[in-house]
Amino acid sequence: MTTIIAFIIIFGILVIVHEFGHYFFAKRSGILVREFSVGMGPKLLAFRRNNTTYTLRLLPLGGYVRMAGWQDEDDEIKPGTQLTLETNPTGEVTRINTSDKVTLQGGIPVQVSHVDLVNDLVVEGYENGDESELKTWHVNHDATIIESDGTEVVIAPADVQFQNASIGKRIMTNFAGPMNNFILAILAFMVVGFMTGVQQLDSNAVQVVASEPAAKAGLKTNDHITAINGKKMKDYNAILTALSKKQKSVTLTIAQGKQDKTLTVKPTKDGKIGVMPIVDHSPMAAIKYGFTQTWFMGTRILSELKSMVTGGFSLNKLAGPVGIYTMTSQFASQGFISLVFFLGFLSVNLGIINLVPIPMLDGGKIVINLIELVRGKPLPREREGVITLIGVGIMVALMVAVTINDIMRIF
Repeated sequence: MTTIIAFIIIFGILVIVHEFGHYFFAKRSGILVREFSVGMGPKLLAFRRNNTTYTLRLLPLGGYVRMAGWQDEDDEIKPGTQLTLETNPTGEVTRINTSDKVTLQGGIPVQVSHVDLVNDLVVEGYENGDESELKTWHVNHDATIIESDGTEVVIAPADVQFQNASIGKRIMTNFAGPMNNFILAILAFMVVGFMTGVQQLDSNAVQVVASEPAAKAGLKTNDHITAINGKKMKDYNAILTALSKKQKSVTLTIAQGKQDKTLTVKPTKDGKIGVMPIVDHSPMAAIKYGFTQTWFMGTRILSELKSMVTGGFSLNKLAGPVGIYTMTSQFASQGFISLVFFLGFLSVNLGIINLVPIPMLDGGKIVINLIELVRGKPLPREREGVITLIGVGIMVALMVAVTINDIMRIF
């Protein structure tokens, strides 16, 4: 149960933070955000505020921000459709009901002849099935439409659609999701730094464990190990590598205060001498760690992606929801700090993966924006749709393959 709760919370945080980036910059750009969804699949809860519908959906496997001009094919109401209109005292339409799951008390039943909810904002049709008189209703700019699944969202007039924002605002809106993931990672690693302190791996100064061989030989905490067996040590990682080989004794050259000394240490049977990196508990160290660890994780992920392209693709280097659930279980068993670290790790991953230039991902959308910037005009809607469809196909196939591979690794 602990793992399930941790998985839902971590996934929820990642989705909300990512999608809030898109949401925030879309709002600032004058783009209507019709729906902010956490989760996928059937709707569990929904409420509307400031022209945005917020929904919680059943499957905690992602989420989305639905902007005007995106995924609006569901709004296409074909001639002959039966719907119900709700009007204000001036006769202007304020709600359009296309769902069998919702009833508008006192609504006007209409058989549709023509609907335009983008430019002219009109509904034409026959009231109560009376085909002797074709009527026209004007639609309020902020009217809502109740879709077939019962979700009520604001209509998408042309002036608030994504495509009508400037190219710079669209690029920023697309980039904002991954950007928020990088910010979340920085904050998560800062929290880890504040709670545990930061190991100074870039220093050759060490912390000495009492009663261990190094302490018995005269090594003290904050001494600098400048050489081991005559080989210079620039940082703790070099010290760790030099001590990883099992040896009967090692010669340490140390800087102890203003004095340089040479010590001979006999490691334990498992090769340890009892030294650890210095831990800095200062606020500045924790803040710095947030940035440096995010950068370190990011470069490692990019290196792995490069190796998958140049050195051969492997599903074992990828993880889907099943694999992430398994990793969540492992980190949850190690405590809260490990989970926060895992959250930072996942957030860096999500940010970078979303910037991969595959249609459907944010990186693919940014590439399309840049192509438009170079061409001086957008790609034809049909061509962009085909490109996006290809991207969806690639991602679905990859997700299925990764999930099957994750399950096979478990069993």
